[in-house]
Amino acid sequence: MSETPPADSIRAASCADDYDPNSMSVERAREFIARFLAPIGQTQRLALRDALDHVLAEDVISPFDVPAADNSAMDGYALRHADVDGRESTVLRVVGTAFAGHGYADAVGPGECIRIMTGGVVPAGLDAVVPIEHTRLENPADRDRVVFGAGIRRAQNVRYAGEDIRRGTAVLRRGQWLRPAEIGLLASLGIGEVGVFRRLRVAFFSTGDELASIGQPLAEGQVYDSNRYTIHGMLSRLGVDLIDMGVVRDDPALLEAHFAQAAACADVVITSGGVSVGEADFIKQMLDRMGEVVFWKIAMKPGRPLAYGRIGGAHFFGLPGNPVSVMVTFYQFVREPLLRLMGRDPLPLLPTFPAVCTGPLRKAPGRTEFQRGILGPAAGGGWEVRPTGEQGSGILSSMSQANCFILLPEAQGNVAAGSTVEVQMFEGLI
Repeated sequence: MSETPPADSIRAASCADDYDPNSMSVERAREFIARFLAPIGQTQRLALRDALDHVLAEDVISPFDVPAADNSAMDGYALRHADVDGRESTVLRVVGTAFAGHGYADAVGPGECIRIMTGGVVPAGLDAVVPIEHTRLENPADRDRVVFGAGIRRAQNVRYAGEDIRRGTAVLRRGQWLRPAEIGLLASLGIGEVGVFRRLRVAFFSTGDELASIGQPLAEGQVYDSNRYTIHGMLSRLGVDLIDMGVVRDDPALLEAHFAQAAACADVVITSGGVSVGEADFIKQMLDRMGEVVFWKIAMKPGRPLAYGRIGGAHFFGLPGNPVSVMVTFYQFVREPLLRLMGRDPLPLLPTFPAVCTGPLRKAPGRTEFQRGILGPAAGGGWEVRPTGEQGSGILSSMSQANCFILLPEAQGNVAAGSTVEVQMFEGLI
């Protein structure tokens, strides 16, 4: 379904001098995946409300200046700065009122001013607005003679035409995600529909005889399939069209049929379980027949087994079966490729920042680790993070308790309490 050219992509990658699927670093694996990604090309025009959470497929050009005219940022009085400049006290005569949503056509002469409401158009020749609370009446019985004090600045409290957006400039660029702020901005320009990329279609399913769906009784040795629910939740945050294909048993014919069906209707196919080297050789052979797939053992924990490639016209991500590994590999290897396929540009980076680790961490050099932590403000300022405890790849509760990854690089060994580590938040990832 995707329009990304298949090229001899995976084969070309596997011929690279430094390619080794059995000891690939996290960064190298990301680089390989990034080589084969391009946005889906299909676009559509949508009414503004329907465009929320889509990605713009075109630049949006402002049809007029914003603001359209000079206007007041306050309720107060509009005046000529020259009438009050350098004076300790000045009395001006009020000759009219400018309301928001209405023009003011009458002339305002020297020594005169007008009352003005927030958003009211500032007449030509006037160049400052003084808030009401900074003035007083010369005589309480005469509301048309107002006293102004010293310190009034030229252009104060005036919003000038075009200072926010100039007519003819691009206010939003192709590749921008349409959040509520962007929808509101488009509405303020009177734009009722926009061109967007169609939603990315993602099919996903879990594999394994040991899995039972919610609502079914557990047979001996079975567990409930949690991975589809976490994958569904993570995909939903990205604004893609979801195709949940359920649980597929370890049967070659069933698996091949599901892979073929998924690739025929989706741009991306995501599976969990059954793709690690040596775990299910028939899956390897089947995927090699149906497309181009490289099986990686990535130097990371958790989530060592990961597959990426193509099945027919669809991108394929084979995630591990352990629940924590599914989430770690999705955030680290799947999320940004999906955003790129959706047309997001520039890609939103996942920032990392330092925090003091309050407890010791066990870590063997030779692989990147994504341990789970709970980040919070430190008493003396800055941030501190404490580990959630046991870090096994099957302990899904560690992800529920945590709000961040503690990133431990490949060469890192054990971490002593009080050391500074890099962390990456779970929330706010899009």
